[in-house]
Amino acid sequence: MAFSPLTDNPFAVLTAVVAPAILTNASSVLCLGTGNRLARVVDRTRVINAEIVHYTPESRDYQVRAAQLEGMKTRAELLYRALRILYASLGSFAASALISVIGSALAFFDSQVGFRVAAVVGLAVGAFAVYGLVTGCLLMVRETRLAVKIIGEEMELARSQRIGDAT
Repeated sequence: MAFSPLTDNPFAVLTAVVAPAILTNASSVLCLGTGNRLARVVDRTRVINAEIVHYTPESRDYQVRAAQLEGMKTRAELLYRALRILYASLGSFAASALISVIGSALAFFDSQVGFRVAAVVGLAVGAFAVYGLVTGCLLMVRETRLAVKIIGEEMELARSQRIGDAT
């Protein structure tokens, strides 16, 4: 009996390619969003750098902005790491889709060994891609927590400045 699981069903190739294709799209959207967040961190860092020169190093405003710059540095590092990992996942999902198509072609030509090799390689590349996607998302969660913390500190600074101005 010949081994041809994908030749019996014309939609089997499509099924094997759809999951990596959808995850490729998801990774693309995450890369775009992460790149935008990184750009916002760069913009905010420039604003803080422009503000900090107006204060003496002993002032509270200087200290708060210096701490914010450290937070921005950490955020930028997290986003950069996440972006690298998400791009690797994006490429891996695309490779997984291509490997699925190649494996389907090998099955069509009754190449059992080639099909099995493609299946194992495709699964390994896909698993790596999913691991990267999850890792990138976890880094994004860490960066978001830090962003919210910095926003809280900025709100507290603004509140204390308003109270100081009122007295």
